[in-house]
Amino acid sequence: MIEPGLRGRVVLVTGANNPHGIGAAVARAFAGQGAHVFVHYFRQAPPAGSPQGEAAPGEAFYAAQQTKDVEPLLAELRSAGVRAAALEGDLADTRTVPALFDAAEGALGPVEVLVNNAAYWEADTFVPPAAPLASDHVEKWTSRPQSLDLAALDRIFAVNTRAVAQSMAEFARRHVARGAGWGRIINISTAGAYSFPSEVSCGASKLALEGYTRSAAAELAQFGITVNALALGPIQTGWITPELEKAILPSIPAGRLGTPEDVADAVLLFASEQARWLTGQRVFVGGGHGM
Repeated sequence: MIEPGLRGRVVLVTGANNPHGIGAAVARAFAGQGAHVFVHYFRQAPPAGSPQGEAAPGEAFYAAQQTKDVEPLLAELRSAGVRAAALEGDLADTRTVPALFDAAEGALGPVEVLVNNAAYWEADTFVPPAAPLASDHVEKWTSRPQSLDLAALDRIFAVNTRAVAQSMAEFARRHVARGAGWGRIINISTAGAYSFPSEVSCGASKLALEGYTRSAAAELAQFGITVNALALGPIQTGWITPELEKAILPSIPAGRLGTPEDVADAVLLFASEQARWLTGQRVFVGGGHGM
């Protein structure tokens, strides 16, 4: 039997209030291994729709999940026999990250595993509004993306890139200050990071996240911290409609959509003792969607 060595560890997972989402699945997986879990969440009102039209059904469902309270998840985690706590906060606010670590330490103890899962998304494109999109498949993903907007770009990078960098720096500062010798950082990216037509800012923000991952891995290895990124293929968290699934499946060699549990298992792998010699890696988690 493989023993991942996570029992009693303190884990911080960001973006965990969607009960069908990746963050919640990751939190459950760690609790199942006996780790104590601190979850971050941020409730947002569902958008009324983009300027180009109403939000697609899958988008509307996903947005509704983001309004959920985290208490049912905490009760579920505690039922596994571990301690669990949470704090709500907007990661676009630079005060949130230190507050998360303070709250986690106060409730559970020093954070030993950091999972940067929270993300902010807006579809955007370099194509002007009156011009046709390069391919009609992007229409299946979302309502027509907005033309590049600097305010939207800042919103996306604030959460997907800046907050991740700030969280890694905060993790490292506290880890070194207490003389710890074991730590794990797992960052959640996307298979579209290298190039993401119709979601250009989101893709770029995740590519920057991957760059931070590699630099942090090189710099923090001396302190016993491994840093890795998971680049996700299409994961069904409630936003993929049957019509969209039919369009996506040909791009997945394994022949099915991913589940949050698929991602959670990969996160556990990189947090485990068995992954002690793996750092600075970007691994595709998508059944062959991205290699």
